[in-house]
Amino acid sequence: MGKPTGFIEWQRLLHKKRPISERLKDWREVESPDGPLEGDVTRAQAGRCMDCGVPFCTQGCPLGNPIPDFSDLVWKDRWKDAHKRLAATNDFPEFTGRICPAPCEGSCVLGIDGAPVTIEAIEKAIAERAFAEGWITPQPPRIRTGKRVAIVGSGPAGLAAANQLNRAGHSVTVFEAAAKPGGLLRYGIPDFKMEKHVIDRRLEILVAEGVELRCGVNVGVEPTWTQLAAEYDAVAIAIGALKARDLGVPGRDLDGVILAMDYLTEQNQVVGGELASSKYDVRGKRVVILGGGDTGSDCLGTALRQGAAHVTQIELMPAPPAERAGTNPWPAWPMVFRTSSSQEEGGERAFAFRTTRLEGEGGKLTALIGERIDEAGPEVRIPIDTLILALGFIGPDTTKVVEQLRVELDSRGNIAVDATYATNVPRVYCAGDAHRGASLVVWAIAEGRELARAIDTRLRAAPSVLPVRGQDQPFR
Repeated sequence: MGKPTGFIEWQRLLHKKRPISERLKDWREVESPDGPLEGDVTRAQAGRCMDCGVPFCTQGCPLGNPIPDFSDLVWKDRWKDAHKRLAATNDFPEFTGRICPAPCEGSCVLGIDGAPVTIEAIEKAIAERAFAEGWITPQPPRIRTGKRVAIVGSGPAGLAAANQLNRAGHSVTVFEAAAKPGGLLRYGIPDFKMEKHVIDRRLEILVAEGVELRCGVNVGVEPTWTQLAAEYDAVAIAIGALKARDLGVPGRDLDGVILAMDYLTEQNQVVGGELASSKYDVRGKRVVILGGGDTGSDCLGTALRQGAAHVTQIELMPAPPAERAGTNPWPAWPMVFRTSSSQEEGGERAFAFRTTRLEGEGGKLTALIGERIDEAGPEVRIPIDTLILALGFIGPDTTKVVEQLRVELDSRGNIAVDATYATNVPRVYCAGDAHRGASLVVWAIAEGRELARAIDTRLRAAPSVLPVRGQDQPFR
């Protein structure tokens, strides 16, 4: 374990952030460019780990990351060993170390007092040191099986599956409809949360190890899903769940109402050099964002950087309590009031508010009308120029895959799978948001790994050589 008295001696410390006045002027990551917490500080934070006997943190992590193990190694200044231990269960700790909400921290024993070990920050520190020291290098498989796997979708689920299946010796091709790979990691996550060179350096490793990436390919059109299934030994569906929940009120069709993912994608394309400008730019405009989650927060940070005149983020539900309620005990995820880095930067937040209609002039949005749901009162009218809908997602776009492969859906419209992530169609599998609905990056990676084990087992007609959840099993 770390230092036995570490959790008493050291307070919880998070990454340093750049000053708000500085970071609002660019699209660089919010955290200091000096990197994660300095080595000695990170060691102390890792030393706070109690090695509490029953690792609730590991149980709370969808990947089953051995958190006490790599925390102890960091505390002992054995960073390379810490990286090996973390990389055994997590394909992309540089992603989870930046954009995971860290359910592990919610389950940490120290979280009982509201100061869990800074697991996410430690993961990022390990990953960044591994890249800086050159510990992460291409490791192509020694033997190829001759089996070919197609993966449709290059988000975290698809990339994790590709990484694992390639290491097992199968030939993997990843198909992506967008111009560049990464899925929502690239087009949905703003650079101020994760700069895209973080994705690109990992993709370079995957390609050097033998994974083939084909971008700009619209599976379902050319090639069809049927053609893909006929050409490959197995097909993995990892298309995400991008169908947005819409707002069904009068005035929805007014000019000035946009979907969050359209808004974020275009700005990411501008920052990435794919577009010269975004038609959704809100400079000088009065903006309202409907949705209090992470996507809404990302829209807030984007609007502030674009120079919006005023931004309000509205949540339908009442504000959560500052501390755990009696009905929300540890180690369940703490449903408490949080402030994101974007919410620190400006704008207003409103809770318990329902939109009832939109008003406009000449076809253009001019006002949002609504009511408070926690108290009786008159209608509230908010003058606005742009309304961004960040109301969540209702599932994947399954039109083509259902038409062409007759893949079955569950009651929520997601792709139905069994315990091995297999669909009703032979040799066709699915993982990530496409089958579980919009979820976390860590769940996508975890399911991509499990899907890879299932496919590997089938292709070998023998037990998989890939590691089970939370364990390090060497490849044969």
